Parts: sequence; structure tokens; C-alpha cells
Amino acid sequence: MGKVISMNHAEQRMWLIRQLLDEEAEYKNYAIPSGTQDQKNMLRALMNVRAPKAISDDFLAIQDEYLTDENASAAITDVDDLSPTGVSDQIFLWQGDITTLRADAIVNAANSGMTGCYQPLHNCIDNIIGSKAGIRLRLKCHDYMCRQAAVFGRNYQEPTGQAMITPGYNLPCKYILHTVGPIVQGRLTKEHERLLASCYTSCLNLAEENGIESMAFCCISTGVFMFPNQRAAEIAVETVRNWLKETGSNMKVIFNVFKDQDLHIYRRLLQ
Repeated sequence: MGKVISMNHAEQRMWLIRQLLDEEAEYKNYAIPSGTQDQKNMLRALMNVRAPKAISDDFLAIQDEYLTDENASAAITDVDDLSPTGVSDQIFLWQGDITTLRADAIVNAANSGMTGCYQPLHNCIDNIIGSKAGIRLRLKCHDYMCRQAAVFGRNYQEPTGQAMITPGYNLPCKYILHTVGPIVQGRLTKEHERLLASCYTSCLNLAEENGIESMAFCCISTGVFMFPNQRAAEIAVETVRNWLKETGSNMKVIFNVFKDQDLHIYRRLLQ
């Protein structure tokens, strides 16, 4: 273990890649690329496709040190440096990569399997959060799903509109709230809208139960889940405002957007 600890950042990356390659017979003969970005992509891809299974304490220690340094190299935004919107001193709008936000919690738009995205280098928020948090996040989510399956049956899938909580691991946030949003195939229905509102309410309630004082929502169910962006934002803002009013909570809520389209929509709604 002492030898591993003494590695520099680049050596840690190479070591982590080699450990993951050696886990699987089909990967053992893969060559590690020489370029830094190619190595980062390979490490992320191997983490993406890895099944949730036990791994050595050495690996986790080096992974955590590597990812903490890697994430810290990004421009971190602290929620305390954000300015509130016009509608409330508790509601904020911020455009950027949610994994670089230092808040008590961020929200992950998960799928019903709850253990993350297994597509190598996919650009969905589930994949990006999992890649930057590290392997322990998938293991934690897998444990949760196993406990649920023991109660509800081995084919258990997480219902739409609920939420569960995990540590943030190597991210600057303390916690990650995972929620499964509705998938819109065809016409948008009142049930889709009800379920999306439930995602926000479930996350807010769970955050309050865990003493979370600041939480960032991504644009749940938009993108590949095909919920119309305008209506999704309207439901998000209405649900959050009503919840804050009804509960009297002092929680800070950040609407995190990545695309300019969503930024313009939320700006209009939050003027």
C-alpha cells in the first residue's frame, strides 16, 4: 500500500486502469494509450461498464485520492457565492456542470435500475456523476437495490417519482439524491406531469429529513427522457415554490441548467 500511496497523479491513473483491465480476461491484453486524455477516457469507460462487485481497499483508496484531485482541478462553484433570483432569496439559478457545485446535495436523474449508466463515456448526467463520484457510488446503489429486491421481489425496479440518498463520495457535494423521472413517449399526459412533480417533492422531503440546507436540481426527465423542457421547468419551479411555502423550510434550492435553452426558460420563470 505504501508504494501505491507514493505514486503521482499520472501513475495513479495508469495503476487504476491496469487494475480494472486485469479484472476481466477479455481486457487483460488491452494496451493503455499514451495520451493523458485517452487514458482518462479509458479509465472512465472501464468504470462505466464495471459491474457492481467487490474491489480492494487499495483500489478504493487510490481511486478516491485520484478523483478528489481530478475533481478539484475543475473550477468549483460554491453555493454561498450564488445570487438568489427575483422570486425568492432561497431559489437560485446556475448554469454549469452540476458535479462542480459545492452544495449539500445534488440531484441525479437516474434510471429505474438505479446503479448508473453502463454506456462507456455516455454524456448523460447519471454517467457523469457516477464517473466523478467513483466506484463506491455504484456499489452503494447496488446495495440499496438488493435490499429493495429482498422486500419487493428480485425483479424490482425503482418506481418513477421516488428518491433515495447516497453520499457524494469524491464530488464536492456531501450527498446525491437519486430520482427516476417519467419517460415521455408520445403525448405528454397529466400522469407524466404528476410523476415529475413527485420527483421534486420526494427529493425535497428526503433532503429535509437528512438536514440538507442546500440542494441543486438538474433538469429532471428532459433530454433522453423526452419531457418537454418548458413544461418541465414550469412544474419544477411551481413544485419547489409551493413546497418552500407550505413547509416553511429554510433550504436553498438551486435550479442547475446546462443548455442555453433551459437557462432562458428558467430565467423567464424566475424573474
